[in-house]
Amino acid sequence: MTNRRQFIAAGALLPSLASAQGAPKPVGSEHWTTKKTPDGDVRLFIWRKKPADVSKGAILWVHGSSVQSVPVFDLQIPGKPEYSVMDWFSRLGYDNWCFDCEGYGKSDKKRNINADVATGADDIAAVVEYMAKQGVQKVMMYGSSSGALRAGMYAQRQPERVARIALDALTYTGEGSPTLAQRAKGLPKYKASNRRPIDRAMVRSIFTRDGHGDAADPAVVEAFADAVLAMDDSMPTGTYIDMVEKLPLVDPEKLKVPTLIMRGQWDGIATMQDVMNFFVKLPNPDKQLTVMPGAHTSMRSKNYERAYHVLDTFFARPSLAYTGSG
Repeated sequence: MTNRRQFIAAGALLPSLASAQGAPKPVGSEHWTTKKTPDGDVRLFIWRKKPADVSKGAILWVHGSSVQSVPVFDLQIPGKPEYSVMDWFSRLGYDNWCFDCEGYGKSDKKRNINADVATGADDIAAVVEYMAKQGVQKVMMYGSSSGALRAGMYAQRQPERVARIALDALTYTGEGSPTLAQRAKGLPKYKASNRRPIDRAMVRSIFTRDGHGDAADPAVVEAFADAVLAMDDSMPTGTYIDMVEKLPLVDPEKLKVPTLIMRGQWDGIATMQDVMNFFVKLPNPDKQLTVMPGAHTSMRSKNYERAYHVLDTFFARPSLAYTGSG
């Protein structure tokens, strides 16, 4: 019986593995859009991977505080094609978009600002407007860590443009968070400058700070660090300050769209109770909370396929035939 169950379980993975590794490699295209600000125009870098057959809609992927978009969502590692999120989801039939927030990667860094969460929500608005001009009228969104806050804030502001949203590594009030308690110690330094230096040790700490560094493949961690550090040696301080001083930044009662909350079992960015308090206040009954074996980095962990499966099943969920009277 055990062998039969193992065989069935392994067989259940074959379609997704074949989708990720057997189909032709998706081709990316570079795009740019302009965000209007009181200080002048800001250029934002956008990266798109669109399959020939889009059967499941468009996803906008939103990065976090210490990384850029392409290393997170289109990481290319020889022999490990599964670590490109955009390639995987392109093969599943999604039109994939990601972008560098202002102050990150290839996007403009010319303004004298610290690129806080609200600035990132403004960036999303500019990118969604650009996507609309390319024929994408409604988006699904995934955001991780401060990217979840950026995405959630945008969805509060413009729910009519968001079909579904996934918030990974989310923090609500921050109460009891060991990561934010540690980060608060550096608050004077962060408030004294618009940018903070990063190095390989800092990037590695994203994977190790929750005490489960072995949840990620060391080769993947190093490839990820290579990709991040090739683009930036510093990152904006705004989201760090926001997450220490200004939480909550997203009001769950104002988040009206279908929402998935993804949480790593050992993620120190928030307590389980904090995440639960957010979840129960979401007004849309089409909501889901999934706890995964992992820490802060679900996409880069050895359990990446669990995160992909959770996302795909939520984003591809059939529309409802009945939603109640009135």
